[in-house]
Amino acid sequence: AKTDTSLYAATLDPPATSASSAKTIEDYVKDRGGDRPIRKVLIANNGMAATKSILSMRQWAYMEFGDERAIQFVAMATPEDLKANAEFIRLADSFVEVPGGKNLNNYANVDVITKLAKEQGVDAVWPGWGHASENPKLPNTLDEMGIKFIGPTGPVMSVLGDKIAANILAQTAKVPSIPWSGSFGGPDDGPLQANLNAEGTIPSEIFELGTTRNVEEAVIAAARIGYENGIMIKASEGGGGKGIRFVDNEDDLRNAYIQVSNEVIGSPIFIMQLCKNARHIEVQIVGDQHGNAVALNGRDCSTQRRFQKIFEEGPPSIVPKETFHEMELAAQRLTQNIGYQGAGTVEYLYNADTNEYYFLELNPRLQVEHPVTEGVSGANLPATQLQVAMGIPLYNMPEIRRFYGKADAYGTDPIDFLEERYRDIDCHIIAARITAENPDEGFKPTSGSIERIKFQSTPDVWGYFSVGANGGIHEFADSQFGHLFAKGPDRESARKSLVLALQGMEVRGDIRNSVEYLVKLLETEDFKANTIDTAWLDGIIAEKSVAVDMPS
Repeated sequence: AKTDTSLYAATLDPPATSASSAKTIEDYVKDRGGDRPIRKVLIANNGMAATKSILSMRQWAYMEFGDERAIQFVAMATPEDLKANAEFIRLADSFVEVPGGKNLNNYANVDVITKLAKEQGVDAVWPGWGHASENPKLPNTLDEMGIKFIGPTGPVMSVLGDKIAANILAQTAKVPSIPWSGSFGGPDDGPLQANLNAEGTIPSEIFELGTTRNVEEAVIAAARIGYENGIMIKASEGGGGKGIRFVDNEDDLRNAYIQVSNEVIGSPIFIMQLCKNARHIEVQIVGDQHGNAVALNGRDCSTQRRFQKIFEEGPPSIVPKETFHEMELAAQRLTQNIGYQGAGTVEYLYNADTNEYYFLELNPRLQVEHPVTEGVSGANLPATQLQVAMGIPLYNMPEIRRFYGKADAYGTDPIDFLEERYRDIDCHIIAARITAENPDEGFKPTSGSIERIKFQSTPDVWGYFSVGANGGIHEFADSQFGHLFAKGPDRESARKSLVLALQGMEVRGDIRNSVEYLVKLLETEDFKANTIDTAWLDGIIAEKSVAVDMPS
């Protein structure tokens, strides 16, 4: 079969040359201890997610079987994506046109996705991120149809989607939590603990203890936590900036509680201490169907604008190695305790001054920034997701075995991921999201045509884009259309390589983009010294201390 150089854009390094004796997916699954060959996949996403998933799984198929078409990919395509000449449609083996407009009509519509999955005769559905990727109705419905969802089960996804339940589960797995209404930090007041019951939920009586059911309960809980660092009032079903308020006194708390309850009507509410000067640290976890959980290192995603990540890097060099290993083990325990299957991310808040970390959430999906981990670990994550869905144990996956220094990548001897350590990381990777946003207008999204993207990859810098030549960004599309990754022996080398790559990049078309602004952020003394936290970029934007020249 003829290969395509674009296959290698998905990950930094091609896998080692030792190869499987399996010639077909069926043979490979049998040899590796799996039970479910997957040959046809519906990609229930668009843009960057769809592009990256097809590239990665094609690369894996070619390296294992010498045939990048061993797995067939069916894409969903809206009229807007077709008109914009979206790259993922070109990459897929076939596509089915779906209704246009907002994503509730298409990529987030479970009925549309499941109907297509059945009509197209696919073996599995890959959900990506955003859209329907965290809707438990999708895995539940597919399971009833006998089609594999490439991700966690519906009940586990559902319980992780509730912030109160997720915190209780984390505490049960002995993952540290910041003081909140389910754990005040004292000897006799928490942390709440519970395991999932037969219905896959937290027992209601324990769940209720983590909530503040009215203003008076919130006032009592806040007094026990203390206002010194500030208090966050959160609706457990909130998100996207809704159902969250910050207060530092009782009067404001009383008012804010009512505002939160009105914004997300019917949602349970909890309160937690604000973690100041925090870094956003992630652990990349993967769980299989046999009770194993691996941590593939992690990422520092502290450069954020209104909780949206701008740069991501790994390994998280700000965290001491042994502390980060503790964070990995805690994440693995949580993954195993709840029977999590597939790729996910355990997110922490980390205080570099005190070397303390606190559970934030477990995202039950692949993250946009997962290629950082691929570059560090050598593990192709969409292909790892696919193998988990095929029932293959983690310790039988060649790329995982290489990461753990096993001489025989195709061996089948078990690995105790809680006891054994993976090989030392000898590189650093920094990623930059390329978006169709105007940094001079508060990063307002823009749309329009893109005539050409000029980007030259090097051995140290690679990237991928969801828009081809003479394409564009339509009004319903995600603003991110590219992702660049720079690798070096250390953080400063990676930073310099990324700066050079961004400076040499050119985007021609109607849209505004953030490339020049990203270069200026990378050149700030704070970023160079790695002294940033999650509030750093919002402070720069508020002060307008970094600006770009308007094009003439």
